[in-house]
Amino acid sequence: QVQLAESGGGLVQAGGSLRLSCAASGNIFTINFMGWYRQTPGKQRELVAGIAGGGGGLTDYADSVKGRFTISRDNVKNTVYLQMNSLKPEDTAVYYCKVVANTGSGPQAYWGQGTQVTVSS
Repeated sequence: QVQLAESGGGLVQAGGSLRLSCAASGNIFTINFMGWYRQTPGKQRELVAGIAGGGGGLTDYADSVKGRFTISRDNVKNTVYLQMNSLKPEDTAVYYCKVVANTGSGPQAYWGQGTQVTVSS
């Protein structure tokens, strides 16, 4: 089993910055993927940014956040970060961390509990 601990959400004015963190713990053999998703009421959860496991660390971003958000990963700490700059009111959402990890029985997806990000205009 894998546990995810998220932190870093909050209230910020438009143009401000926040940094989200998500630490994975448990009996982890390998991590295949770490990413951040967000969801607003009545809408589907959407990918914000993702980073692949392994040494390459290939990243992917939603078009709406390219140039403003940066995802990074600490392989020693099994932690993924999302640096969010130039925040806009439309970035307001609950942000969820997702980790695809192998604990010995094949890769499985795990989700964090979610952290609220509110951007005021």
